[in-house]
Amino acid sequence: MKRNWALTPYLIWMIIFIVVPLALVVYYGITVNTDSGVAFSLSNFKRFAEPIYLRVLWRSIKLAIISTIICLIIGYPVAMILAGNSFKHKNVMVMLLVVPMWMNFLLRTYAWLTLLEKNGIINSILGKFGLPMLNILYTESAVILGMVYNFLPFMILPIYSVMSKMDYSLIEAAEDLGANSLIVFRRVIFPLSLPGVVSGITMVFMPAVTTFVISRLLGGGQFTLIGNLIEQQFLYVGDWNFGSTMSLIMMVIILISMLFMNKADGPERSGGLW
Repeated sequence: MKRNWALTPYLIWMIIFIVVPLALVVYYGITVNTDSGVAFSLSNFKRFAEPIYLRVLWRSIKLAIISTIICLIIGYPVAMILAGNSFKHKNVMVMLLVVPMWMNFLLRTYAWLTLLEKNGIINSILGKFGLPMLNILYTESAVILGMVYNFLPFMILPIYSVMSKMDYSLIEAAEDLGANSLIVFRRVIFPLSLPGVVSGITMVFMPAVTTFVISRLLGGGQFTLIGNLIEQQFLYVGDWNFGSTMSLIMMVIILISMLFMNKADGPERSGGLW
């Protein structure tokens, strides 16, 4: 406590790069430009309530939820296998999961264009075997595939981290008491891994609901997500006020979703396993 001065650089960093940008977003979000100058107004919030923008918001949330569910369905078994004592090469597998994240996010997404295009690698292989071509590029399916590929490690790693620290004597005790594999998973393993599941869902849903690179490249501009809409307001339309308003709305949605996830995680942390 006598060395609080050491926190000064971090506080300055947070003020410059977190507090000030957030304050600017709030300022632009609740003001509009008029002939007489800048005026306080909530008209941009009313504008966002129009059906065209609500459809974009719903599409973004829907694709983010679908991607998060797929990541959970794929990621949980993978994390469970990696955390198992019988799996010998877990460090190698974890490294293989992490290595693609070292590559630029944009390059990883561009790679799927080469894989999914009409004359791409996947369709070339399918054609050699006489199988029907895969035509999902520039569709919602391609966007979901891109989200799952890019964000799957964010689901696996938190669950794996929690499971690798799990006390396996509890599992052995449950088996000694006569519990079968399904009961052991439902009553012991899953409740103990729930903090990792909650962290994984949060870490996947937040970037998925606000992404704009994946939808722009793999969606081909066929449909707009909320991230694309915000990008357009800042870079092309020049309406910073409306773009900031949408950013504030997305922050509220993300905070609400995190609140619900924390509440869902709360009983398991505070209550018993059984």
